Amino acid sequence: MNLDCKHVWEHISEYIDKTVDTELRKDIELHLEHCEICSAILDSTRNILILTADNRTFELPVGYSKRLHERLKEEIEKSKQEPPVGETK
Repeated sequence: MNLDCKHVWEHISEYIDKTVDTELRKDIELHLEHCEICSAILDSTRNILILTADNRTFELPVGYSKRLHERLKEEIEKSKQEPPVGETK
């Protein structure tokens, strides 16, 4: 199977947790070999999991929360305009 990025993103947490079936795991690994974006998302997701499991607290940069909420709002609006995975416009 030839996976696209959105399909990989949908299964990234299960991939990290090693709960995807063997065939899907192989397909994701093949995709990760040539996709820098998905590889970066995988690394970032792993880093977030490490940070959230850490008991230390971190001071967020000034304005971070505002920028985060603006970006999330943009992404939500953009996703409302895109067809669901597997569908075309």
